[in-house]
Amino acid sequence: MLRLLWGLARVFLAIWTGLQNLPRQAAVALGAASLDAPARPAKLAYAILVVLPIALVVGWTMPQITLVMTPSIEAWALREKPGPIARGDYVLFVFQHPVIGDKPARITKHALCLPGDRLTTIELPSRHRSGTSDAWYFCNDRFLALSLPAARSGMRLEHMRWSGVIPAGMVYVGSSHPRGFDSRYFGLLPLDRLTRMERIL
Repeated sequence: MLRLLWGLARVFLAIWTGLQNLPRQAAVALGAASLDAPARPAKLAYAILVVLPIALVVGWTMPQITLVMTPSIEAWALREKPGPIARGDYVLFVFQHPVIGDKPARITKHALCLPGDRLTTIELPSRHRSGTSDAWYFCNDRFLALSLPAARSGMRLEHMRWSGVIPAGMVYVGSSHPRGFDSRYFGLLPLDRLTRMERIL
């Protein structure tokens, strides 16, 4: 019982001390040089006038920026750029696959082979794992990428086995990174699922 009373007494003492110091802390918040100096509201107002516009700009800008967290494309930060998607454009899409985790992720790639282009897939014996095949992908006879049999984690990768003229509304997305996770594994994507982006850093 005495221990409980002693604990309550310490709590009340802490609250009382805090209340006694509150006016001095308020003075500091209002621009005082120290706890014992008088308040200087003009200094606080000046600080607000400087900090508030910066905070507003940062608060408006940051949601517009997408940070790239993987080395698969040559950009650190991008923002949305309205307009039709052209060859080579950065594109953003949301995708879910065991290779990238349990939850949907925001992925950024390039639009590399567009509707009307001819995508050619050539299967050859794998240079990485015996008894399997690798796929070489070409768009209008221009080399795009070579598939790998497994991800860095060791998870087996099934590559896309499709050749032909890319149909309307579909696109092959990828990058120049040899280990990029892109259309060579999950296939063509609908254009209406992609957001056109531009590099800012």
